[in-house]
Parts: sequence; structure tokens; C-alpha cells
Amino acid sequence: MNKTKSQQLNQQFLFSPHPSSFILSQPPRILFAGIGNIFLGDDAFGCEVAKRLFERELPENVRVVDYGIRGFDLAYALMDGYDVTVFIDATLRGDAPGTIYLIEPDLDELDKLDAQTAAIDTHNMNPLKVLSMVKTLGGEFKKIFLVGCEPLFTGEEDIGFMGLSEPVEAAVEKAVEVVESLITRILAENQEKAFA
Repeated sequence: MNKTKSQQLNQQFLFSPHPSSFILSQPPRILFAGIGNIFLGDDAFGCEVAKRLFERELPENVRVVDYGIRGFDLAYALMDGYDVTVFIDATLRGDAPGTIYLIEPDLDELDKLDAQTAAIDTHNMNPLKVLSMVKTLGGEFKKIFLVGCEPLFTGEEDIGFMGLSEPVEAAVEKAVEVVESLITRILAENQEKAFA
């Protein structure tokens, strides 16, 4: 079908605007990192949430990875320059088991870690240590969140077991909803900046 000159001009204006006019921004690249040890009960919370997220239809700019206890893998992934990184992990804060938290960590705490404290344990993962390693390697963080869950049991005296406790298992779906809500919020904030 032949387009009139007017239609061609309209199409050119809509899709090839002048630099000073309307500009569509790229959606932010978001990494959701499931963290935890599946052999230490509720410590596997992040892994279970990541597993549920794999079943959801998420935007193309969102990547979900179950890192388990692979701190080095997560550190090198963070070097890839994500706009937003969200850790999903069991988080001890003293509330009732199964309580869900959405936290924006204070990254100034990284400066307080010395080299020995920041060393990554290959059998356990501490997100703060991972961030410290990335900083040591020259990486930068734009925005970091933690979706956490108060655990009931994460292994004591090297006694572990597989499977989440009842309150933490019940909180997994709520955590997925928090993640989806966070994605919506991040994308909305990005759009607001684009139109500002």
C-alpha cells in the first residue's frame, strides 16, 4: 500500500523525532539474584523465590538467576553494569519468621569492611561481601535492594536440612508479589525520569 507524503511525514515525526523533542528511554537492566544454601533450611528462601520467578512472564530487561552460594559468580555478574540489582535472601532482623522485608542497603557500610572481612566464603554467601569484592574490582552500583525474609531455621552447629519451614514457605508467594511490584515501581520511575 502506498503512503501519502503526509503519512510518511507523520511516521517520520513519530519514530524519528528531533533530538530536542520526545525521546524514549531504554528500560533499566534489572538483576534479581536468588541467594541461599539449599541444605540449611530457610537459608534457601532466595533460591525458592527465584524458582517461582522463573515461572512468571517478566519484562525482557529483567534477569533472574539462582546464585545459591556462588558468590564469585554473582560478583562477576554485578560487574556487567546492571541499573538495579535486587538480592533475594533470608534476612535476620528479629521479627516473626516469614516476615518479608524490602530494604535499600546503606552502601557506605562497604567502606568499613577490611580485606579479610570482605573475603568471600565459597560455602556461604554474604551479599555485603560480594558488593565489597565488586567495589574492589572497580565495579559501580547504581541501585541496590534486598527482598528478605525472616527465617525460622538456617542451620545450627552444622546441622542442616532441606526444605523451608512452614512460615517461610508461606512467605515465598508474598515475596514474588513484592518483586513484581518492585519491577513495576522501577519501570514507572524510569518513565517519569524520561518525561521530566
